[in-house]
Amino acid sequence: MGRLMDGAWRAVRALSVGMAAMWLVGCASPITAKVTNFNAWPADAAGATFSYAATSQHRGELEQATYEGYVGEELVKRGLRQAPAGQAGRLLVEVFITEAERKKTVMEPVYDNALTVVQPWGSMSSAQFMSGPRYVGDRAVEKTLQVDSLRVRIMDTQGTAPGAKPRTVFSSTAVYEGQDEDLPHVMPFLARALFQDFPGRSGRVTSLSYDASTGERKR
Repeated sequence: MGRLMDGAWRAVRALSVGMAAMWLVGCASPITAKVTNFNAWPADAAGATFSYAATSQHRGELEQATYEGYVGEELVKRGLRQAPAGQAGRLLVEVFITEAERKKTVMEPVYDNALTVVQPWGSMSSAQFMSGPRYVGDRAVEKTLQVDSLRVRIMDTQGTAPGAKPRTVFSSTAVYEGQDEDLPHVMPFLARALFQDFPGRSGRVTSLSYDASTGERKR
């Protein structure tokens, strides 16, 4: 009987571990971006050319170019055209990236995987084995959150006097705040979120989520 109980114990514990792993996979966090949009998009900008303006960003040339490329892909999808190399477009695009960390206290559920033995008729041979995960409460946990942001400003040079600063027609910021993700992995999602429903309604704040594995937008 002891060997039978030991075997049952090992089998149930293995099943419990497997169930817990499946539960954790199913609860993987999506990439969520909070987008703030301000714009006064010109009515005659359809098909206009764009080029990138120099910024004060101190990132590597290739890294900055990669992130600008994500922004450019979204602009092209929306009917704009990138100006030939060495030429300035009607629209000047500035791309700014920031990354930081902050502490946050969150409540997390606690699960108990302990084995429960039920003997409905007092006979060990008819015992039923039930295993977790079983919710037992919550606990406060301090986490370090990653905060990444992508800000894009688009300026229209049409009608601008020589030497004058072109007017801003689009300024939008997408922010990711969550678990540790590599910045290059987050940036494509922020670019997509930032240009969702472009140019959008000015003064609007929205949140968009994407599956971190498939890239599909979560409704």
